[in-house]
Amino acid sequence: MTPIGEIYLVDDEIEIRQACQQTFELEGYAIKTFSSAEEVLPHIAPDWLGVVISDVKMPGMDGLTLLNRIGEIASDLPVVILTGHGDVPMALEAIRSGAYDFLEKPAPPEYLIEVAKRALEARRLCLENRSLKQRLAVDFDLESRILGSSPEIQRLRKTVSSLASIDVDVLVLGETGVGKELTARSLHDCGNRQGGKFVPLNCCAIPESLVESELFGHERGAFTNASSRRIGKIELAQGGTLFLDEVESMPLDIQVKLLRALQERVIERVGSNQLIPVDFRVVAASKIDLREAVSKGTFREDLFFRLNVARVSVPPLRDRAEDVMLLLHHFMVVMAERFNKPVPDVASSVSNHLQQYPWPGNVRELRNVAQQLVLGLPLDLSCDENEVSCEASSSDIIVLDDLVEHYEKQLIIDALARNDGRIEKTALDLGIPRKRLYLRMRKYGLRKE
Repeated sequence: MTPIGEIYLVDDEIEIRQACQQTFELEGYAIKTFSSAEEVLPHIAPDWLGVVISDVKMPGMDGLTLLNRIGEIASDLPVVILTGHGDVPMALEAIRSGAYDFLEKPAPPEYLIEVAKRALEARRLCLENRSLKQRLAVDFDLESRILGSSPEIQRLRKTVSSLASIDVDVLVLGETGVGKELTARSLHDCGNRQGGKFVPLNCCAIPESLVESELFGHERGAFTNASSRRIGKIELAQGGTLFLDEVESMPLDIQVKLLRALQERVIERVGSNQLIPVDFRVVAASKIDLREAVSKGTFREDLFFRLNVARVSVPPLRDRAEDVMLLLHHFMVVMAERFNKPVPDVASSVSNHLQQYPWPGNVRELRNVAQQLVLGLPLDLSCDENEVSCEASSSDIIVLDDLVEHYEKQLIIDALARNDGRIEKTALDLGIPRKRLYLRMRKYGLRKE
């Protein structure tokens, strides 16, 4: 069985490089040789499964300096030092500096093989432990994001966990209100693109004439009223994730251009011939079966196959009734804090009704019910709201306009806090122009501080 891992040998003497290479290859090891420390450094990576064997005395960068440089890139990567006779004190210094082991030249082949084997096994265990810790951290984070204990939600969390750090485009399917954007954000925040932006775009909410500009951006003068250059959503998602909600409503001519951007990872702004390379991940969401849209001719088959690399299905709330009360309590706590109200108690009869209710609006509808309960408003569901122990008094009644304004003001406050008062980021977070944000802030007497 061929050993797992790779060996990098660094020595300025060609005879030693050739002899060691032959020794390791006869034992089935993958080995690369380098004549200098400067040559090997670009090949060192934090997650590389391998071991470095290096001479100490070499022209240019010596072995001890190489050991320290490797430690800056991958602190737990095993480095074995080869030293000539009389350089043992130097080798001991290398051990104190973090070297895995040292061997005197010429090292017996069987001992060299044994040390490399132990170093590779140590490296493999280190990487496995690191991967396990990262996976546990992701799983813990997902449990606090995607709430529920039902088998359906457990499967959803497992799928998101496995796809989060795999750099493939994802198609998220589910009914309106099930939490497709939450799923997309979880894929972004728990994956290797979390350092980049999460850029949402609702394809249905944009006029057809503006979709291309929103996606790809435009140059000044590209069309009427294009008074300045605009960066599109794809370019904004550089290094991060572009979330295309209701992708099924995207116009067919824009689907062609999106397909090209996905295949080649380059875009052109409207009114420009310059190709701009972009590194982004796409998570697309749809509330309908895109195969049906393909058969009806409203969605391109090639784009469907390009997006359907990995698929995540978000279950409707009616299929996980055991999660209803957990979610309701979570939303009531959130709403109670937002409106400075007590968390109401819910009678068992109402609880049973809520668990049997089909929830056509899914989690979004449940969130609204939680808000109604906290505010003491009549429920829209077909149950007796008087069975809820927290009844509304006359002083608790809030007219609809006041409720909407209170809710909007709190949303802006929360967004300003999330973005450290930065107006441009807050406007992007809320999906509104900066001018509209300024007007809303003036209306509610808010300042960016």
